Amino acid sequence: MLLLTFPSILSGILLGSSLDAPAALTIARIAGAAIFALGVACWLNRNDVQSKAARGLVAALLIYNAGISVVLIHAGLRSGLSGIGLWSVVTVHISMSVWCIVNLNIKRSK
Repeated sequence: MLLLTFPSILSGILLGSSLDAPAALTIARIAGAAIFALGVACWLNRNDVQSKAARGLVAALLIYNAGISVVLIHAGLRSGLSGIGLWSVVTVHISMSVWCIVNLNIKRSK
């Protein structure tokens, strides 16, 4: 939600740099809206653990979390961007990726 409403604050926390250009703020807000929509879809299907749709949502979350992990690790190690919250957010996204993998494997074996 922070990316949708206050993208420059989140950018400062994660990357130690603000988003100054209007185009960068617009793209960040679009990404925030997409992430929010994915979160709402997951929330609405939280009790549906057996369907293909639920499995698809977990797979989408895996792609999202793994992708965010790679992008943020690259930003921290290669681009020299690092804010106070970068590595804790990377840890959370890697943990969520592992959770998604475990849940996809559990559902497949049932």
